[in-house]
Amino acid sequence: MTVTTTPPIRILIADDHRLIRHGLAAICRTKGGFTIVGEAEDGRQAVDLARRLMPDLIVMDIQMPKLDGIAAMREILTANPAARVLMLTMHSDDANLFAAIQAGAKGYFLKDGDADDLVAGLRAVHRGEALMDPSIAARVMEAFRRLSTAVAGTEQDLESLTPGEMDVLLLVARGADNAEIAARLGLSVGTVGNRLSAIYDKLRVNNRTQAALEALRRGWASLDEG
Repeated sequence: MTVTTTPPIRILIADDHRLIRHGLAAICRTKGGFTIVGEAEDGRQAVDLARRLMPDLIVMDIQMPKLDGIAAMREILTANPAARVLMLTMHSDDANLFAAIQAGAKGYFLKDGDADDLVAGLRAVHRGEALMDPSIAARVMEAFRRLSTAVAGTEQDLESLTPGEMDVLLLVARGADNAEIAARLGLSVGTVGNRLSAIYDKLRVNNRTQAALEALRRGWASLDEG
């Protein structure tokens, strides 16, 4: 009789705190079904190890030296769009949350969460499912709800975006910062800032996160786009 075994999930852990890295590795080893293929203590090392080791899943802290987790994730996904990244952080603020989602994170979990929930989440992300801490998910849904009940006239304002403004908006929705947008579109950073100001006025939003969510809600952009 042939017994089929499922290969372990190969994980790269990136966190600048050694105790957290070792603690996560211990949890994974105790629960079984995981192999820790590497540990990174900063964002730059995470990018290098991800390219060399090609792990199945990357657990990435947001706040790290040399290169923050979100910027590191962008580089990793540029080199390997199929990579699956779970952001693990102490921070639940909206700016980091939406930036991570826009940049391509498949999951976002708080470090004070339950170990069993984390393990289940790692397996879910590996299967291609999305994972989000329940309290964070509620905030995301509320942000979309607020956008869906925006004042009348938003549709007309969206239609008034110029092609250049739409180019900027789509890159914002994909998590690009002003410098990246300027390089991609061949513009100055000042011009990008001016177009963003016009976008905020037309969409009746206050910042890039709200603008990105509006583009996503309207179907103008997708989190799956490269």
